[in-house]
Amino acid sequence: MSVGHRVTSDHQLARLLQIGIVLEEVVEARAQHHAGTLDETDSEIERLLADAAAESAEHRTRLEAVIDELDVESVPFEEVEALVEAQYGKTKPEDFDGVLYDQLCNEETAYKFYDDLIGAIRASDVRFGIDRDRLLDTLAGIREEEAEGVEAVTRVMERRE
Repeated sequence: MSVGHRVTSDHQLARLLQIGIVLEEVVEARAQHHAGTLDETDSEIERLLADAAAESAEHRTRLEAVIDELDVESVPFEEVEALVEAQYGKTKPEDFDGVLYDQLCNEETAYKFYDDLIGAIRASDVRFGIDRDRLLDTLAGIREEEAEGVEAVTRVMERRE
């Protein structure tokens, strides 16, 4: 499912936020998977992965709080998970040449999702069941944290070249 050009209802917004939650679960699970597969003790990568997992958990909490404010029925988790798998789950951790490349892809995917979602909300003239400015502030904060994650992974990669 793509974000599209506009968000046209609370129901669509809730569904997109649920996709964000599942994306965050994927990032967290993959970071934890990689942390468990490191051959040697590498405190820099371990810290990077732990930070990514903790950040994803915190993002899910923030997204869930927004959904709770919307007066909509929740989309079944299995349906959202299938949408995320179809759109964003085409790669597996082992498809990348190393932990850092996979982590970079995960961070970039999340950043792009939130960037597209913010753009679609801004392009919409619908009145949502949540304050638009607060919604955009929440999503912009998450997007900024994803950008910082991309930068952190990139810095580690550059030091290791």
